[in-house]
Amino acid sequence: MKHIPKPQEGEFNPYTIMYIGLLPDDGLVLEHLQDNLQTMCDFVRTFPKEKLTTRWAEGEWTIKEILVHIIDDERIYSYRTLRFARGDSTELPGFEQDEYVPYSKANERDLEDILEEYSAVRQATITLFRSFDDAALLRAGVSNGHIMSVRAAAYHIAGHDLHHFNSIKENYGTG
Repeated sequence: MKHIPKPQEGEFNPYTIMYIGLLPDDGLVLEHLQDNLQTMCDFVRTFPKEKLTTRWAEGEWTIKEILVHIIDDERIYSYRTLRFARGDSTELPGFEQDEYVPYSKANERDLEDILEEYSAVRQATITLFRSFDDAALLRAGVSNGHIMSVRAAAYHIAGHDLHHFNSIKENYGTG
C-alpha cells in the first residue's frame, strides 16, 4: 500500500495529537486504516445486542452511536481532504459532533447495517488517499480555524478510530 509519512507539528490542530500520536511513525497509515476497520468490526460483534445501545455513564454515547460518529467524522475529514488536495483554499467550518448523534438514529439501526456503512466509507477513504501523489499529500488548508495537511487528515482519521476503540474497551470492557 502507499507510504504516507507522518505529519509534522504545524500540519494539524495541536489537540489532534491525541489521535495522531496513537499511530506509529511507519508511513503505513492506510494499512492501519484497513486493520483498524477489521479490528473494530470483530470487536463490536462480540457484544450482546443490548449492550450496544447501553450508555456506560449518563450523557455518554452508546457503542452504536460511537460507530456512527466515527463514520460521520471520517466522511467530514475525507471531504476536507479532497478539497485541500485539489488546491481549494476556502476556509472550512468545524462541526458540532454532539449535535449529529441524536439525528443519526444509531441505536435504532442494525449493527451489521452500521458496519457495512463503516466498511464502505473506510474503503472510499483508503481509495481517496491512495489516489493522491506526494504533492497532494503535503497540501493543506484551514478547517475549524486550524491548518490541516492532507496527510495529517489520514492520520487523524486512523487515530480517531483507535481513540474510540480504546474508549469502548475501557468503558464497556469486552463483549
